[in-house]
Amino acid sequence: MSDYKQNMFDQIQKKSNIDSNEIMKVAQSVQNADFSDEKTVRKLVRQLSQMAGKPVSQQKEDKIVQAITNNKMPKDIHSLSQLFKN
Repeated sequence: MSDYKQNMFDQIQKKSNIDSNEIMKVAQSVQNADFSDEKTVRKLVRQLSQMAGKPVSQQKEDKIVQAITNNKMPKDIHSLSQLFKN
């Protein structure tokens, strides 16, 4: 792994307390995932929530799943942050 990638993973691990190996496992598991499939997306949202130790309410999970399965993900960080509010 390049120094740049290692530094990026180190920063993610520092901020989220998620092991870089776990991040890689998730990334590999979703490479060919069908993001139009609600069950697949829900499983991923729950897995990431558990890894981060940040519970996601059912309402918030529904909003995230709907946005992903309908291919309406926000295009910038501000819009993405709005998705997670409330």
